[in-house]
Amino acid sequence: MVAFISTWKPDRLRTRSFLCSGLQCRMSGMDFTKMHGLGNDYVFVDMRTERIDDPATLARALSPRHTGVGSDGLILMFPTASADVRMEIYNADGSRAEMCGNGIRGVAKFVVERGWVGGPEVRIETDAGLKLACCESVGGVVRSVRVDMGLPSLSSAAIPANIDTPEVVDSILDVTDPAYRVTCVSVGNPHAVAFVDDLETVDLAGAGRAIEYAPQFPQRINVHFARVESRGSVAVRTWERGSGVTRACGTGACAVCVAGVVTDRVDRLCTVALPGGDLQIEWARDDHLYMTGPVVEVFNGSWPD
Repeated sequence: MVAFISTWKPDRLRTRSFLCSGLQCRMSGMDFTKMHGLGNDYVFVDMRTERIDDPATLARALSPRHTGVGSDGLILMFPTASADVRMEIYNADGSRAEMCGNGIRGVAKFVVERGWVGGPEVRIETDAGLKLACCESVGGVVRSVRVDMGLPSLSSAAIPANIDTPEVVDSILDVTDPAYRVTCVSVGNPHAVAFVDDLETVDLAGAGRAIEYAPQFPQRINVHFARVESRGSVAVRTWERGSGVTRACGTGACAVCVAGVVTDRVDRLCTVALPGGDLQIEWARDDHLYMTGPVVEVFNGSWPD
């Protein structure tokens, strides 16, 4: 007999279980939580209680929408001496990511709601450095998180970009037809931002993949097409490195704000409208980027051994 339990409690404050022969049953395996920020969804695993020998392979198995859990990647959460929690990110294709803006809000929500951290502030160690998140809760449920994303960089070396200029700002990248002018920004991970007049005419998958794998970017790159609506608002479509088209990208929204400011298209405080919803981005006077947005827990489950 196959035993299975599914817990759907999260932000609906209710539990629903499947029963086996009148008894509540549980499948042995790896416990996980699925959360999303504006539709950018990840599988989160508490590494205090789980062991994963090959996270890249696991990410590739979990992520498919039809044969896995369905996600844009896998996020592992570890205890650490240098912060409240450490996060490690694996994209849907198994590649490692340095940072994830929507994912880090999920980590903050997880550790605060489960008592790992007292909150509301959470110090999170990432491959892109230490980040500080501040949770806003309603009735004990974290609904929104503001994250200090740190200092962005326009340096070609920080991207990295094999281009003979110190920075890539509104520069033609001739790897697509039509070619796009891009501005490259590192927010701990690399981004290429192209401002366009019409998002609907962009071949997001075709152009996104071509730019991600362009020879100018030896470690590949996240790609964003942006249309300015006003000085305080910009609409964005995203192709994420290692995951493809996603409904939102938190670090990408930060990069779009920076690219818009340095090319004098938007103000330092702006709303970034993504297919999954809006993020509020501020490139403050201390040059730190601050990202504020929602986070939702979808369900808990157990992945078979």
